[in-house]
Amino acid sequence: MTIKITHVDGSDGIFANIVETLIDATASELGYPFDPVPFQIKAANADGSLAGGLVAYSVQKWLFIKLLGVAKAERGNGIGRALLARAEDHARQTGLVGVYLDTFEFQAPRFYRELGYMECGRLPAIGGAPQRIWFAKTFDDAQPGKVR
Repeated sequence: MTIKITHVDGSDGIFANIVETLIDATASELGYPFDPVPFQIKAANADGSLAGGLVAYSVQKWLFIKLLGVAKAERGNGIGRALLARAEDHARQTGLVGVYLDTFEFQAPRFYRELGYMECGRLPAIGGAPQRIWFAKTFDDAQPGKVR
């Protein structure tokens, strides 16, 4: 068998969807279908301008926060905390086990720790690349905020 590996332009997302379908087929056979459910929320100023937003999806009983951003002029006003709290409420209400996300060392690791997130993974700072840190928060009532 001859295999040819080539670069695929990822701008339209079609190829990524095909690969996801391949992976999901195997997961489904094992009883763990992906079935991601998108969740997005925004914070708007009185004039309707965007103050911040959160983009996430739930999969395998976890909410993965892919993006959390606050406009520079709005930072320090509690918008990030409010968006994250709303996402956690959504996760609890829909029966998810917790929330996970990642950030770089120069972004917001202290912010997530202050909100009860526990570090669960890290890529090293190497070759000029900053550390990337993963955090998780579970909804285990016996041990709130503990990563299983």
